[in-house]
Amino acid sequence: MSETSHAAGSSAGAAAEAPAVPRHVALVMDGNGRWARKRFMPRFFGHKQGVDALVRAVNVFADRGVEYLTVFAFSSENWKRPTEEVSGLMSLVLVAVSKYLTKMAGDGVRIRIVGDRSAVSDKLRQAWEHAEKLTQDNRRITLAVAFNYGGRWDVVQACRRAIEQGVPAEQIDEQWLSRNMALSFAPDPDLFIRTGGEMRISNFVLWQAAYSELFFTECLWPDFGEAEIDAALAAFAARDRRFGGIAPNTVVAG
Repeated sequence: MSETSHAAGSSAGAAAEAPAVPRHVALVMDGNGRWARKRFMPRFFGHKQGVDALVRAVNVFADRGVEYLTVFAFSSENWKRPTEEVSGLMSLVLVAVSKYLTKMAGDGVRIRIVGDRSAVSDKLRQAWEHAEKLTQDNRRITLAVAFNYGGRWDVVQACRRAIEQGVPAEQIDEQWLSRNMALSFAPDPDLFIRTGGEMRISNFVLWQAAYSELFFTECLWPDFGEAEIDAALAAFAARDRRFGGIAPNTVVAG
């Protein structure tokens, strides 16, 4: 977790510490379908508005100092949805890349795709590869899009890699697995946000979120804007993160 400090500006010239900002935010963008249904529109319209909300959110998080943002775009369980909706989501990804890639690249966003690419079309894989290559040198913020991703899949694929490489059992530890996870390029998420009112993590970043601070909100994803982001970051700044330790000056019985 990174922290910055600034001069307080008082006559005494005392230094004040700025609120803690999470380096990495994991985000479940839930509520697109319900947002559309409340407006008597097809679910797909809600997903389209969700893409627009994501593009806005990336810049807000970057402006606040967040270095990595990982979003749950399509889970490995989402294939169970109606075929029409799944097909629409695939098409929406291609449209979003075409519409927003140049802007995001210009805004300094680095794009990474995490998940099992084997089940998607060649056209979609090529679009992802183009986005990653075009933005690979950007460093303002890294946007990791989890697509056809599941936390359990991530653990399994890392274990399979160990078997394929013939790694001795005694060499497989937490550090080895972390280096072989889909998000090995990023620190573990400091803050886990879920919109839409549900209070579960739904097989997202299971390994990486072991010590993440959790923030749940009733706000549906298309409505999740600057004020809601600031509320989540303020809640994070107020947390006391001890990673299994105890707070200073705490008396331990016994």
